Amino acid sequence: QVQLVESGGGLVQPGGSLRLSCAASGSIFGFNVMGWYRQAPGKQRELVAGSTSSGTKNYADSVKGRFTISRDNVKNTVSLQMNSLEPEDTAVYYCALIQSSRTYWGQGTQVTVSS
Repeated sequence: QVQLVESGGGLVQPGGSLRLSCAASGSIFGFNVMGWYRQAPGKQRELVAGSTSSGTKNYADSVKGRFTISRDNVKNTVSLQMNSLEPEDTAVYYCALIQSSRTYWGQGTQVTVSS
């Protein structure tokens, strides 16, 4: 079993920055993917950024150049630095870990971008 605990999020003005962090604990082994998804009201959950345990990273087109994902394989943590935030980035952000064809989710943290 894997547990994910998120921190960060909150209210920020357009153009501002936020940093989300997630710590994973439990049975974590082998190749895995840690990343961030988001879900805005009335929309489906979507991938924001992911990072494999071997170092490959990918981003949604909408956040490329603005968001940066980083992870620490020793501490089993993943962070998302979000810069130049836009109102369209408003959503609940979820940390995820994908391992052995199973996806584990954090509880979600609200990010609101508004003036």
